[in-house]
Amino acid sequence: MAIPLQTKLFWRGMKVVEGSGTFQLDAEQVRAASDRRKKLSRMPGIHLITGKPNPHVFVSEKTAMIGDGRSIGLRVYRPEGALDVELPLILNFHGGGWVSGDPYQSEWWCSQIAYDTQAVVVSVDYRLAPEHPWPAAAEDCYDATAWAVEHAADLGADGTRLAVMGDSAGGNLAAVVSLMARDRGGPDVALQLLIYPGVEMIKQFASADENEFAPVLGKADLGVWRLYCTEEEAEEPYASPLRADHEGVAPAFIQTAQHDPLRDQGLAYVDALRSAGVEVRHTNYIDAVHGYISLPGIVPIARQAEHDAATALKAALG
Repeated sequence: MAIPLQTKLFWRGMKVVEGSGTFQLDAEQVRAASDRRKKLSRMPGIHLITGKPNPHVFVSEKTAMIGDGRSIGLRVYRPEGALDVELPLILNFHGGGWVSGDPYQSEWWCSQIAYDTQAVVVSVDYRLAPEHPWPAAAEDCYDATAWAVEHAADLGADGTRLAVMGDSAGGNLAAVVSLMARDRGGPDVALQLLIYPGVEMIKQFASADENEFAPVLGKADLGVWRLYCTEEEAEEPYASPLRADHEGVAPAFIQTAQHDPLRDQGLAYVDALRSAGVEVRHTNYIDAVHGYISLPGIVPIARQAEHDAATALKAALG
């Protein structure tokens, strides 16, 4: 099936505005390109592309103070009308190739998940490469998860009902946090929601060639991992979670996009988890491209994907 015309036209316009892909730049240029993307994401009317935040969700900022003196910014989403109720807790990790992005790019998704799931969603502003290489982002996401569980009562949440989710690089981080939680004795994760995750740094899959010039993410962009970790580090399970032992890790719901070079990485992770006896649900969205959860105005199937995610989260969290 062909990529929908409106998605193609959107990406042509973005290439004119944005210029060279952020993920194809060297370390000296990538931060400036990332900052340009942030400015674009805050332009008036951009919600027609990125979606409007749910008006019935209260948004606040928190700071997690970690024992080694680090502070991690958090953006917290809580549905209105449930101020005195302990709701399930969901940690979100944004995408951006480990080198760009921030919690604001997930505003529509996180607010809608909070509303539809009736949960507190905490989106993590983790450190970015190349200034902060592996495992900084992974450790930030795990530490933020542990902090949120410890301070769940302050968030109006129930830390015993916990899920983690993320898209793209954030899907990688959600998978890694799930591994860390198993290996480090907690916290207990009820569901890992992995959205078009990148789970393998080095090995190439057929979908990368099939979608070499796809919108949003192409084959050439996949080399961004070299700004995050070395080739030796890329073989570590906390960098490439496909290489991990998956026995005893949290159940998963994995979403993939048909027109995405990372599609087959998600499929490989489905197979790896099932081979280890882990319960997995998988959906592949035929009309979707990489990044669809940030583009509901361009990729309408994003709203179905959000509904599917909320349904899975509610079932897992009770």
